Amino acid sequence: MTRAAVLTCVSACLLAWLPQAQGAAAVEVCFNYGCASRVEVVLAEDGLAGVAGVLAQATDADSERAAIARAVGMMQRLSAGQTPIAADRGGNYRDDDVAGRMDCIDHSTTTTHFLELMAARGWLRFHRVLAVERRAPYLVLQHFSAVIEETDAPAQQAAVLVAPAPVPDHIAPMLALCDCGEVLADIGSALALRPEAGPTPVSGHSPGARFAVDSWFVDHGEPAVVLPLAEWLNGEGPNVQ
Repeated sequence: MTRAAVLTCVSACLLAWLPQAQGAAAVEVCFNYGCASRVEVVLAEDGLAGVAGVLAQATDADSERAAIARAVGMMQRLSAGQTPIAADRGGNYRDDDVAGRMDCIDHSTTTTHFLELMAARGWLRFHRVLAVERRAPYLVLQHFSAVIEETDAPAQQAAVLVAPAPVPDHIAPMLALCDCGEVLADIGSALALRPEAGPTPVSGHSPGARFAVDSWFVDHGEPAVVLPLAEWLNGEGPNVQ
């Protein structure tokens, strides 16, 4: 067996050894304005693995917010197989009286449920989920949104993510059976020379900063709009009705 083939085998073994995605999950989705209809949907493991993969690509708070926006849209599409929410369009007028329409109450509630599921699965590393926020410059114009807050940067966790995983005890005997002495020597040398992973500072980080995650602005399945909460409270966001 060549050294390249052995290293490929080792990589596959390590990937199999790492924790795998969790199974299906139930989450409540509400629609038809004011959460008049509520359905508990069961999101399948393969769909959730796609959501987890998008969030896992985030390397800092900014990129995690972009990933969250995409993940919310993905979870809407996953939910559409068990609810009529695929008919929803941004704002309140383009889908008026259509079964599955969602107003800002439906969106803020459902998006918060999606975010709570992401957090419960450990997929949010730079944010936590807060309660729904309301802006009401005039009572008849009140609007609601899901909210996240940036947390302290997980410096130690970030270091672990980029550091090579320790080789499980069973890998060495497997390699020993295939006359891979040189590969074993290389692995041992690399582990011996690798410095201990220490805290890695994350630049551009703002713990405590809050952001609206507003999926009401967009059509079903599109990435949610994420913007600073203060701007959202001041009326910012796409011009939809």
